[in-house]
Amino acid sequence: MKKRILVTGGAGFIGSFLCESLINDGHYVICCDNFYTGSEENLKNIYNHKNFELLRHDITFPLYVEVDQIYNFACPASPIHYQNDPVQTIKTCVHGAINMLGLAKRTKARIMQASTSEIYGDPEIHPQNESYKGAVSIEGPRACYDEGKRCAETIFWDYRRQHKLDIRVIRIFNTFGPRMQPNDGRVVSNFILQALTNENITVYGKGQQTRSFCYIDDLVSGILKMMKKEEFSGPINLGNPSEISILDLANEIINLTGSKSKIIYNDLPIDDPQMRCPDISLANKVLGWSPRFDRKGGLKKTIKYFDSLLKKGLIS
Repeated sequence: MKKRILVTGGAGFIGSFLCESLINDGHYVICCDNFYTGSEENLKNIYNHKNFELLRHDITFPLYVEVDQIYNFACPASPIHYQNDPVQTIKTCVHGAINMLGLAKRTKARIMQASTSEIYGDPEIHPQNESYKGAVSIEGPRACYDEGKRCAETIFWDYRRQHKLDIRVIRIFNTFGPRMQPNDGRVVSNFILQALTNENITVYGKGQQTRSFCYIDDLVSGILKMMKKEEFSGPINLGNPSEISILDLANEIINLTGSKSKIIYNDLPIDDPQMRCPDISLANKVLGWSPRFDRKGGLKKTIKYFDSLLKKGLIS
């Protein structure tokens, strides 16, 4: 059945792939973005599609549209961008959630909150499952995002209890792939660009902190499965449990690119988590979902994307 679907942050890395998938499934998609980190270039495959509509709008202000479903993905997700204007980051998380929930209440739409693994903070259990409450700083430079997303989750659950809204909450772990912003400070894009240009690769601390990386196609598959799932609101982890140290990731990318880059070491950023890996047993049980793409296969696709941008002179 064709639905009218709103995707906030729809011009971003994840949002643009989500918009594309929804249109390919036959839905009418309204993409809402203020273009703080999003890009119209990400939407070039669907920009002129008859079932696509683009709105330049900041969700910290109310939005009045008629929709059947809402995917709330609007918020800068890289530390460089969300720390650049921490107050606006909190407003986007909190005011944005309230505005989108108000819209869902009026239209009786099912609404999904794109939460994050950052709500677990620097975790004391490993891997992280959905029942873990987290160890998050409320005053550090990452708190605007971490605590903003935690508060957004709280608001979603309160709207569900108080107003009987049909909500979905997902917690997204590190995701990568084409359309990542070149200079957003994320480790995969940083390492790939440094490797492709034979610059020194910057590793923080000793590089023994671990992450797990999910390819974009797998994440979108999990998002769609969760939105379609009846009688289950979450929260649910979406990510790839294949864990790797940052140092090993740097060496892996050097090998895949044939780079001459050397690894250099800088001090760890404040509140940088030492471990990050999802327990996805709930997603596997409830959604029948698990990642299909291995990390190296996804990295090859992402390297090809950034290499093409460099050759076209689109990255300075």
